[in-house]
Amino acid sequence: MVRNTGGSAVQTMVRQELPAGTSTTAVSAGGLVTRPGGAGSGGEVTWRLVLPAGATRTLDTALAAAAPGQALTAPACAYAGDGDQPYDCATATWHSAATPEAVVPATPTWRQPPILLGAALVVLALLAGALWWWRRARRRAGGIEPTGTAPVAAGTPPYAGGPATPGGGTVYPRPAVPGQVGRRRSPSVWLVVGVAATVLAGVVFAAAWTATRQVAAIDTTKQPTAGAWTGTTMTGPVGTPLREKAFEFTVYRVVCATAKVASQQCQATVGVRNVTPEQQSWHGQLQRAYLPGGTWVSTDEDATRLANLGRDVFAQPVSAGSRVVLPLVFTVHGMQKPEQLELRSGVFSAGVRVDVP
Repeated sequence: MVRNTGGSAVQTMVRQELPAGTSTTAVSAGGLVTRPGGAGSGGEVTWRLVLPAGATRTLDTALAAAAPGQALTAPACAYAGDGDQPYDCATATWHSAATPEAVVPATPTWRQPPILLGAALVVLALLAGALWWWRRARRRAGGIEPTGTAPVAAGTPPYAGGPATPGGGTVYPRPAVPGQVGRRRSPSVWLVVGVAATVLAGVVFAAAWTATRQVAAIDTTKQPTAGAWTGTTMTGPVGTPLREKAFEFTVYRVVCATAKVASQQCQATVGVRNVTPEQQSWHGQLQRAYLPGGTWVSTDEDATRLANLGRDVFAQPVSAGSRVVLPLVFTVHGMQKPEQLELRSGVFSAGVRVDVP
């Protein structure tokens, strides 16, 4: 649905991207289907419209997917009459009614190995402490044990401090003196060492397991990202909104046109929405186009300024909660087309990656 919200008539070109692996079964009047790579390849439908002030026009496209259950994303943008400067864009993804694939439920947190190991260590420590306390209480209940000194024969002078018997001997063991505190027994050295060794081994195992899981989760095919430290990189196709630390990026269209013999300019129509409560800045050198083989180029800021009618889109921050749609230009040496676009708000953001068909 295209609506002219201005006070005068507008001449516009509407472009709708066609996902690869689909066929067009119906297009509303005036629509022109273009598939540079032939049937089933990516392409677009274009309409040229003249909308009076306040008028609305609905355009229709019917697509058939070649693969059952294939999700279809077909973003559309309304451009100025030249077809390059976007007024606005919209996107949606349609899902087939086919039965979705079974989803394997994630392992509950309490059943993950580090949690189970930690619980086992806590139980082991409690049992060891309970055993030590029980043995200590049992010793106390039995009184002070004999020292092993042999009884003194009758007639021998009583030992200092020991009560004398009528026959002149000393009573062993001596009765406890009121207020006298028996010597406390320390827990067994081997018990303490065993518990400490078990806890240490558990901590080392948990740390090693966590580190192994993190290393295994690293995507070895991912290109360097200039210090992407915050968040997780989101990846998706053209037309899919992808959110990172501060922005939600949506790439609606990517097209390359030969500008020179040894290079070409690729223009991406990008929507940027600030999802934070504060204004956010972004920088042209952090926006990249990745080519086959892993090489990449940053935004051509001069060409991008020219495509935006002389406006430097990186000079002013994006207001809180606002959304802008603009073209970004990448100058690519040779005739290669970008395979991915990497977009981010700041150098410490993981950013998003958009697969280019």
